[in-house]
Amino acid sequence: MRIAITGGIGSGKSFVCRRLEARGIRVYDCDAAAKRLMRTSEQLIQSLTELVGEGVYKDGVLQKKVLAEFLLASEENKQAVNDIVHPAVASDFEASGYEWLESAILFDSGFNRRVHFDYVICVSAPVEVRIARVMHRDGISRDKAQEWIDSQQSQEEVVALSDFELINDGECDIDKQIDYFIKHIIKK
Repeated sequence: MRIAITGGIGSGKSFVCRRLEARGIRVYDCDAAAKRLMRTSEQLIQSLTELVGEGVYKDGVLQKKVLAEFLLASEENKQAVNDIVHPAVASDFEASGYEWLESAILFDSGFNRRVHFDYVICVSAPVEVRIARVMHRDGISRDKAQEWIDSQQSQEEVVALSDFELINDGECDIDKQIDYFIKHIIKK
């Protein structure tokens, strides 16, 4: 069985994943995998170099600023990078032996079309809670946090596309919701 965990920035996906890991459930982290693969996969390094140019790697080290400038230059550039990185991450996940996966952009990136998931869980939280979490975590302004949230697919759309919603608003008991999901959904 494969289960994806998604949700927008500041929703608390990482917190939920830590709660799952405390139960012995290993969760594949797409962001960490993408960063690792961009450092270690010869095929990915070659493809990014061909797309972005020789300056994207210097002495074998990814130049994040160069990549970011390329990504931000156009939607086409962003899509071209995603078309290289996301299939590599999907293949890595499928070879990993993990059943659970965390991806902030599961639907935006089309990851859900590359890999079949039996269930998709959306971690949600009110926008004000998300803004406060992002501001605190990243030390950024309210406007910047709001900009990041607005740049992602809306929480309502992600919830609608998901099979199950975990409400992580700081008031609802997240452990009870996780236990319910595990007991009533997975154990069927």
